[in-house]
Amino acid sequence: MIEGRRKVLVTGAGGFIGRYLVRDQLDRGYSVTATDVDLSGLEAMKLDGPLRCQPADIRSTGDMRPLLEGCDRVFHLAAAHLDVLKEEAYFHEVNVRAAESFARIAAEEGVGRFVHCSTVGVYGALKSLPADEETRPAPDIAYEETKLAGEQAVREALFPTPTSSVILRPAWVYGPYCPRTLKLIRTIARRRFIFVGDGRNLRHPVYISDMLEAFELAATRELPSGEVIIIAGPEAVSIRRLVELIITELGMDYAPLRLPAWFMEATCLAVEKSAAIVGREPPFSRRSLKFFSDSSEFAISKALRMLEFEPQIDTHKGLQLTIRHYRERGLL
Repeated sequence: MIEGRRKVLVTGAGGFIGRYLVRDQLDRGYSVTATDVDLSGLEAMKLDGPLRCQPADIRSTGDMRPLLEGCDRVFHLAAAHLDVLKEEAYFHEVNVRAAESFARIAAEEGVGRFVHCSTVGVYGALKSLPADEETRPAPDIAYEETKLAGEQAVREALFPTPTSSVILRPAWVYGPYCPRTLKLIRTIARRRFIFVGDGRNLRHPVYISDMLEAFELAATRELPSGEVIIIAGPEAVSIRRLVELIITELGMDYAPLRLPAWFMEATCLAVEKSAAIVGREPPFSRRSLKFFSDSSEFAISKALRMLEFEPQIDTHKGLQLTIRHYRERGLL
């Protein structure tokens, strides 16, 4: 390692955001240790630089402590996320207890900055838009509840130590290699998309390159420990507008079917119960339905003020880049 080069650890490095973050940190000239229970997602990335890949379970102190040796910065992205069939205790084990334990050993190993990736999902169903860091969280599913509890656990674990923490709450992060984005675009391309309600509900996307810049700023700017900062893109868009942009970029003439929210809620519940019986993840769930039925919009004035974060990629440009990537690889 070059003398003076920053050494960072990325947990959840096999996921969509994590694999991009690994590449981004390498591109910035840092030495990176990447860890996850499954690191196969890194195989698709063009990685160049001092990289150590080590599969590990965030719940195991024995696995994680050796990876922290000599690290200046930690990006903690590992989480129980899409495991619809898992019990609530599993989410608590990974998103709260393991996060707290990992933060404690990071402090013991002398890490300078601990960047904890949370989610705007902690706000639950928003009653007033746009939300900001002062909006009262109201999570209503296990993932959201435990991510909120995990934030507090990390802050408390690091508060009495020299290790400073920053809590980032990203909105919907999208771009190439994002499975949710690919699934949405493919569903539209195959004329299988269904609007839930009238499609006027808002989503607030942030393109992956903007999210990476936010991570770097959170790791390097002087900040009071424990700050919570929302990261979102330059605009919120309605689901209707989002789908229209994708249809236009795909060059289609297509008008999706519309179904009432109550019908889709009942359908998702039935699908979840059937999937549980056979022990398989459902193709869609009440949680995934929230993306198409709830509204979200976020103010990012705190990110601008404290990080000087200014997103550069609007939704139209981000979708163009994403669809081009998928077409070039024969995925559409």
